Amino acid sequence: MPEISVEEDIEASPEKLYELVSDVTRMGDWSPETTSCRWLGQATGPAVGAKFRGSNRSGWRRWSTTCTVVEADPGRAFAFEVKAGPFPVAKWSYEFAPTATGCIVTERWTDMRTGWMVRVSPVVTGVGDPPGHNREGMERTLADLRRAGESAAV
Repeated sequence: MPEISVEEDIEASPEKLYELVSDVTRMGDWSPETTSCRWLGQATGPAVGAKFRGSNRSGWRRWSTTCTVVEADPGRAFAFEVKAGPFPVAKWSYEFAPTATGCIVTERWTDMRTGWMVRVSPVVTGVGDPPGHNREGMERTLADLRRAGESAAV
């Protein structure tokens, strides 16, 4: 399973950045691909087992996924697994390591697709190189998170 990680040094507290990232209804503010997320069922915020629907766009292609929170440790880590129907797609995680001036945020993507889904995904998403595409998106996501976190920290 390929895994990509990207780091960003942000002058904001780990708690504040966790609060921003774990509010999945704001994911479209940071991600260049995610257009919106909404909590499902009784879920109203980040807790292990909570589910949300993510809507995504790449060019003219649009798709949605169901995500399950698998880690929710305020100020330390937030992670969720993504499925398309019953099929595993990926795990996304965010880790927050305090520094003297804020924290290092590490965003990590782990590909969980099986062989047939790897072949079908480019048709659905229009993305032929998920690791390269996701690295670029993650860099943009963390840059946008930095801007939001640092302006909120002031």
